[in-house]
Formats: sequence, C-alpha cells, structure tokens
Amino acid sequence: MIIIAEAFGAVAVVLNFIGYRQLNIDRYLLISAFALAALSAHFFLLDAMAAGVGTLLASCRNVIALKYRSKAVLFFFIAVNLAFLSYEWFVLNHDWIIFIAYMSSLIFTIGSLVIRDVHTIRKVFVIAEGLGLIYAVSVGSIFGTVFNLSNLLSIIIKLRSSKSA
Repeated sequence: MIIIAEAFGAVAVVLNFIGYRQLNIDRYLLISAFALAALSAHFFLLDAMAAGVGTLLASCRNVIALKYRSKAVLFFFIAVNLAFLSYEWFVLNHDWIIFIAYMSSLIFTIGSLVIRDVHTIRKVFVIAEGLGLIYAVSVGSIFGTVFNLSNLLSIIIKLRSSKSA
C-alpha cells in the first residue's frame, strides 16, 4: 500500500511542479486541483487524515474558485476545514500535529479564493507550503515532503525571477 501511496504522491509532485510555473491564475488553479487530488489520495493511503481532508478540500476549492470567489464560498470552505479539524481533535482524538495541516489548508483556502495576483499568491503560499512540509515530515510522507520542498523551490525561483524581470 505504501508503494501505491507514494505513486500518487509522485504524480502530485509532477503536476504541481507544472502548476506553480503557470502565469495565469486559472491555469494554476486547475492544474493544482489535479495535483491536490492525487496528494489527497496519497495522504489517505498513509492514514494521514488531516492532510487527506485538507488536500481534498483544496482540490474542490480550486475548481470552484475558477468560477466563484464569493465570501459565501470562502466561509463555506473555512467552516468545512474547521469542522473536520474539530472532528479529528474532539472525536477521533488525533495528535496536535493536525493543527499544522489545517492551518496550511486554511492559508491555501483564503489565498486561493481572495488573491488574484500570481506574485502575491506565491508569497502567501510560501508559509502554507512550509507548514505542509512540517506535517509531511511528521507523518513520514516521502512524496508529501518532496511535494512541499519542490513547491517551495518553485515558488522561490518564480519570486526571484519576477524581481529581476
């Protein structure tokens, strides 16, 4: 099962590497949605529920964000994230590390639905990717770790290249 999980993680890494190089926010959101769906499967197969839920919600959110960016959509996704966090913490008694995964998810949610500038969204996503990296390492996810590291590297490269342009 670990091999299948990591295969989904590898697909997510490739897709998101492509996604972060997009200059158009809608293309980024679409490619990223597929990457996040693969990453969600990866984390669920590793029994890392918080990241599985967060990335699945992020995949759905990115597709919806292509057309709808209302406050109602934003509040819906924030509420769903907080509901799953509460469920995992109070009902399933999962470890405190879930707060890092859900914080990352919330930053991505707010950024994806509120920010329309590619340069600004990359800056905000540095924080979310860093939190995702901490969570991926903590649950022993090889490709989750590679995913976050490659995304951080991609963001930093794009941010530096846009400064010099």
